[in-house]
Amino acid sequence: MLKKLRHGRTSSSTRWLGSAGGAACAAVSSSRRFRTAFRLLCSGLAGLGLLVLLVTVTPLVSWWAGVLAGPWEDPNGDILIVLGGSLLGDGVMGPSSYWRSTYAVRAWGERSFYRVVVSGGGPAGTSIAEPMRDFLECRGVPRTAIEIEAQSRSTHENALYVAELLAGVSGRKVLLTSDYHMFRAHRAFKKAGLEVLPRPFPDARKRASNWSGRWPAFLDLVEETIRIVYYYARGWI
Repeated sequence: MLKKLRHGRTSSSTRWLGSAGGAACAAVSSSRRFRTAFRLLCSGLAGLGLLVLLVTVTPLVSWWAGVLAGPWEDPNGDILIVLGGSLLGDGVMGPSSYWRSTYAVRAWGERSFYRVVVSGGGPAGTSIAEPMRDFLECRGVPRTAIEIEAQSRSTHENALYVAELLAGVSGRKVLLTSDYHMFRAHRAFKKAGLEVLPRPFPDARKRASNWSGRWPAFLDLVEETIRIVYYYARGWI
């Protein structure tokens, strides 16, 4: 009887010790997970802070846009190719399309081009090329000198359709688009078999010159860089 009592007490003590040990191990494990999560959170916040500092204070955005733009030579030629950009829901030009149209008017004013090709489609039943053409006409470019390509919905299709449109047409062809867009656009046209001279204009670089436009320009650069990687993967540039 005494042996049974002692055995019961020993079993109870063993169970208690095991339970206490398990709780201690669980507490240690939970503490380790908390410390790991805390370190990750601190690292993430530090990285975010560094990014904010780089974008806000340094010339990162202007430098990045300059790299994607390539040389700033503003070549003249015979045919000016203007790529469409953003299109608002009511068929009105978005900011990038407006600035591309504005710089196209400036290029036309140099009196070296005799023809303008505006390329850009849109959602079903719409086309960014049409309001851009109307803008060019209102700013003094003769409607008879403007030709639109309204089927393309990407830079890849811009290049394919314009190359088909201008097949066999002689003369120096100049490509005009935003600075951050020129890297991909120029290579897409070359891949499509149409040799063009790049004529970027300061879009992201101009926006980066003031605080309010710096972060939107940065996000455009990030998106464009992802598109460049995608185009390389597809063999489009």
